[in-house]
Amino acid sequence: MLKIGLFGAGHLGKIHLQLLLELESMYELVGFFDPDDQNASIAVEKFGLTRFETPEELMHLVDCIDIVTPTLNHFEIARVAIRLGKHIFIEKPITETLEEGEILVALASEGRTKIQVGHVERFNPSFIAAKSYLKNPMFIETHRLAQFNPRGTDVPVVLDLMIHDIDVILSVVRSRVRKVSASGVAVVSDSHDIANARIEFENGCVANLTASRISMKNMRKSRFFQRDAYVSVDFLQKELEVVEMEDILGEPDDFDIVFDPGKGKTKKKILFNKPDLAPSNAIKEELISFYQSITEDTTPVVSGEDGLKALEIAYLIIERLKKTD
Repeated sequence: MLKIGLFGAGHLGKIHLQLLLELESMYELVGFFDPDDQNASIAVEKFGLTRFETPEELMHLVDCIDIVTPTLNHFEIARVAIRLGKHIFIEKPITETLEEGEILVALASEGRTKIQVGHVERFNPSFIAAKSYLKNPMFIETHRLAQFNPRGTDVPVVLDLMIHDIDVILSVVRSRVRKVSASGVAVVSDSHDIANARIEFENGCVANLTASRISMKNMRKSRFFQRDAYVSVDFLQKELEVVEMEDILGEPDDFDIVFDPGKGKTKKKILFNKPDLAPSNAIKEELISFYQSITEDTTPVVSGEDGLKALEIAYLIIERLKKTD
């Protein structure tokens, strides 16, 4: 069992607190730190946990920490923890700046400590099921739309929402980024509320990403196109649809859906598949994965390096957006 401390008892922090308490066979939740008296009092009353007065006081009593604070505070908390030899789970984005992220990754490598970044969609059951179908996608289209919520508008929509899809795409496309272009608009806040980005990879793959936090409805969907297959992942509804084509050898069955490319080419059978997915809590699954990476000494599913790569592309997109203002 690992002793863990939580930093940040806001909305998402309270979800983490509840899940860590449920994972009692893996974690002993020693307590939490949050300078906000209102957040802290609710957490103490609801969960009966110990509130620590300083970050260092809590860090000295645990094996690892869970950072669910505003991004602005990620770097300083993580830096101190890593220097104390503590493994860290850190919500996305890994840090506020690329330089801070690079420092954390370097410190963790020197100290042989684990960093796992909270890109939760990697643990979404629809994406986990989709990975076995994703061979070599060459066009990807994502839509991440959210109804307006003042929480999160202190950062551009790219860091608030789109970075989830950036991380997913980078985990699927094993190629270097060649070019990034983007456009967007600030509608109700001081930073972009809606943005579209185009990422071109050296292997020819193109990803088209749209993110909005001023939508009339919520949507989190990604579509992957590859040779003889189309894969649709609905992260919100946790559903997967797969359309595949395979060559027909001989005569097709009466009930086969047949595609005839003509000109003497082999006919293809169209296969539709919508697998049943076992329900799961993605945040809980990533906390389990963090525990396993520490106890089994393996690289976290979403490593510090992964978080840094996603942040790098996010800032490239933000730079392109600035040129459209």
